[in-house]
Amino acid sequence: MLKNYQGEIIESLKYSILFGPVAVTLTLLIEEYKPSAIFILVDTNTSTYCLPQLLQNIPRLKHALILEIKEGEQHKNISTTTLIWEFLMKYKADRSSLLLNVGGGVLTDMGAFAASTFKRGISFIQIPTTLLSQVDASVGGKTGIDFHGEKNMIGTFTQPKAVLIDSVFLKTLMPRELVSGAAELIKHGLISDAVFFESLANSSSNWLKTEFPAWVIQKSIALKNQVVLKDPFEKNIRKILNFGHTIGHALETWSLKHDENPLRHGEAIGIGMICEAYLSMLKAGLSVVELERINSFLFSLYGSKSIEAANFHTLYDLMKNDKKNELGQINFSLLKKTGLAWINYSCSQEEIFAALKFYNKNFVF
Repeated sequence: MLKNYQGEIIESLKYSILFGPVAVTLTLLIEEYKPSAIFILVDTNTSTYCLPQLLQNIPRLKHALILEIKEGEQHKNISTTTLIWEFLMKYKADRSSLLLNVGGGVLTDMGAFAASTFKRGISFIQIPTTLLSQVDASVGGKTGIDFHGEKNMIGTFTQPKAVLIDSVFLKTLMPRELVSGAAELIKHGLISDAVFFESLANSSSNWLKTEFPAWVIQKSIALKNQVVLKDPFEKNIRKILNFGHTIGHALETWSLKHDENPLRHGEAIGIGMICEAYLSMLKAGLSVVELERINSFLFSLYGSKSIEAANFHTLYDLMKNDKKNELGQINFSLLKKTGLAWINYSCSQEEIFAALKFYNKNFVF
């Protein structure tokens, strides 16, 4: 694909992840695919900060049909998805049409889900505009929406036509969004590459002072892609990508419902990784020295919120709905050591509460 493209490419599950100026990559892809119509999905943020770069630099988008949806996890639901389906139907999208999803992980997950189900599937291209979506949602073909307040309960495995990674979009982000997004690439180091994790831990003080290094994004994506290629439908080893997510998703769900300024996804996952590193020490053989190293680094980035003991039982109930659970057991993917994770560790309520208390011990109340 794209014989004339000179930029970096990572090949994934029957599609390519293309690095470089989006105006170049998207123009080449449109010329190759020759879609019957082009639709663009944006949210209230990317409509202002990202869409103009596409419209100004890609003449083929002059007649594209644009839908703007509300920004935020609270809108990642069936109601918003219905709006997308209605938009595609109103303007007579067919199975030769192309949907461009321009936004963060919420938008790309939901736009991909809408495309994968409309008329049993139309083509879509992911254009992730946040660090989090570039290193996480961009790879693996997971689509989905939240349902009854639970994360990603409804979805499909559907691969995009392509994913376009352009670091120019990261310049539109506030520091908090960069730190949030960094949680997923830190995770990739923790589960599969100890050297990469240490390089991140040793250079994190520079993240907010300079542009986020392009090689870090490419390396993180490559690490996740290696796992996905081994297990496309998350039947086995791909579950290691959920490290930090069993507790993290419960925290994120609770925070969205109760906090005036809720946790970002990466912030919740960062806390979840601290807790699950503790469980890794209890259950999987992670050394105390490694636990303290992981805790010290992650807490410096994601230690801004304590977890009240009064909420432990509510969080535990949320964890019971995790998609990895089997036979009534709450399942975790844990670290045997830094750079090596494994799957299907069952943890008791007492152990999980101990992990939450371990995180809280960092606070001076």
